[in-house]
Amino acid sequence: MTTSTSTRPPRPRFTGVDTFSDIHGRYQFRFPTDWARYELDGHPEGVMFSPYPNLESPKTFISAYAVPLEFDVVAEDLGDLSVAVREGLQQFDGLNVEHEADDALGNLLKFDRTFTFREGEAVRKRHTWILYVGTWQIVFAYQGESVEDYDYWLPMGNTMFFHVKIPEALWFATDRDLNGFNKSNTQRE
Repeated sequence: MTTSTSTRPPRPRFTGVDTFSDIHGRYQFRFPTDWARYELDGHPEGVMFSPYPNLESPKTFISAYAVPLEFDVVAEDLGDLSVAVREGLQQFDGLNVEHEADDALGNLLKFDRTFTFREGEAVRKRHTWILYVGTWQIVFAYQGESVEDYDYWLPMGNTMFFHVKIPEALWFATDRDLNGFNKSNTQRE
């Protein structure tokens, strides 16, 4: 008798896990040690890891990068930035947002999105966190080259998100009581 589990491909296995630390100390995350490291186009200090080595442009990956901002982001920016994130995602053909959540932790803002989109004939699936931390935008992404590939490698993507770390100095920079941003007003003291 054949069961449905005998027709499924074996689940991915962790052969080791390592920690990537941003060169400037802005973030850390965990990744599988047997995934190949790639440079991230358009973000010279960013990084990408993929289970598929020796590809020019892998479509299944985990990635992270940070971009400096010209201003401090504060909790009151949540609504405007949520609109900007929504508008930014519209660049993807065939966009279907499956999950969205916006959170403010002090002045740290987090935009969590899971969505599918079309790239040529392929349907890709991506989970992304866009964090605004003080004067930094930090973006983490996990993508599957197909919905099936996304589902297959999801334990690795979840491990990255579960182990994201922001250093204490950036957490303190977003603390509304410590950095002179009073909760009762929107002006710096």
